[in-house]
Amino acid sequence: MRRVAIFTDSASDMDPQAAAADGIGIVPLLVTFGDETFKAGEELSTKAFWDRMTAPDAPFPKTAASSPAEFKDAYEAAFSDGAEAVVSIHVASALSGTIKSAQIARDMLPDREIHVVDSLGASMAQGILAMMGAEMADADRPAGDIAETLEARAPDMRMYVALETLDYLRKGGRISGPQAAIGNLLSVKPIIRVNQGVVDTVDRVRTRGKARERLIELICERPIERLAILHTLSPEVDAFRDEVIERSGGHLDAADVPISLVGASVGPHLGPGCVGAAVLYSA
Repeated sequence: MRRVAIFTDSASDMDPQAAAADGIGIVPLLVTFGDETFKAGEELSTKAFWDRMTAPDAPFPKTAASSPAEFKDAYEAAFSDGAEAVVSIHVASALSGTIKSAQIARDMLPDREIHVVDSLGASMAQGILAMMGAEMADADRPAGDIAETLEARAPDMRMYVALETLDYLRKGGRISGPQAAIGNLLSVKPIIRVNQGVVDTVDRVRTRGKARERLIELICERPIERLAILHTLSPEVDAFRDEVIERSGGHLDAADVPISLVGASVGPHLGPGCVGAAVLYSA
């Protein structure tokens, strides 16, 4: 058992088996379809989420943070297993109330060393930071140093995604029905970015091919230290990863660039068919 236990939440879109192998605990967020509520990643796998999400006439899902008690139980289990401290990395506070639950849980254990880190991102933008935290914990770095390093690197993270359709932004109330209809008619593919907790549209490109080209340009505009490819049931994701790696300068190994299926926290706003990336740029 490491002296420092590393946690994140299911908004990280980390594969549960890969996270467990890296010694990263995942506290599940909640997702609700109609009158059914599930713990994301535990009671509802990411694949099962997408099966429900894309079913005809499916209700638009709602997500919620886990309770402080859920985080407290996870932290206490780590301490019972021998951990001396906890570093817990979570989805951006500007995007979710999850980090507040983690902070309340920390304050419920005042005699324990618990550091809660705002990733300033979501999906694998926070997952990459969790993996870095696990590597530092394996190197026996003190918890305070780990948290400080992650907080310093979080501003270097970006997340880019090219949307396939505007329908899911409409369903989530982000745009109007007429806006979605006109955009789909014109084959408009918005490219969105998450930068320090702020979601914005960096470009609007017509046709899928042009959107992918512009997306790769944005991802590769600065030297890349770490990279994870994101998708929402895109059949072209492997080829997309290969092209991003090639265009980034060839210093990245495909074995070190995971492909992550976006899950229940971010997926409802994107819809199926998207590709993108979480990028840690060189400091």
